[in-house]
Amino acid sequence: MADQDPYPGDGSLPVFRWKQAGHGNLATRRQLREMGLRPGGQEPVARIECRGGKRFAWLYRIDLAKPKLPMTLAKEAALDKAMAARQTCGTCGRRYFHCIPLKTLGSCLECYDGTPADPATYIAPPAKHQLAA
Repeated sequence: MADQDPYPGDGSLPVFRWKQAGHGNLATRRQLREMGLRPGGQEPVARIECRGGKRFAWLYRIDLAKPKLPMTLAKEAALDKAMAARQTCGTCGRRYFHCIPLKTLGSCLECYDGTPADPATYIAPPAKHQLAA
């Protein structure tokens, strides 16, 4: 049974309605990630639609999925550098625990309009005399 293609040969993918897929061998990318898997280069074999076809998710075969790649030190360093750029105010130098609106405001709220920031939401920048040492 595994050698036969259960899908139509005209190149179209089967489309299932929300919660109507009912196949134990198909999963979305999110479901694969929860299982510790990734699609691994395979093409989607079906699609789930919801909200009248306005939203959809691709379905992949679980048996062809590959294990998720572990995070390397280089990837972790690059991710931390990217997150630091999104969380650090360019004016005051504080690194917040959340992303700040740099695209719209250009800085944190305290620097933009004076709204006081809770000290529990950021890490203070190092003192100037510590940087010179």
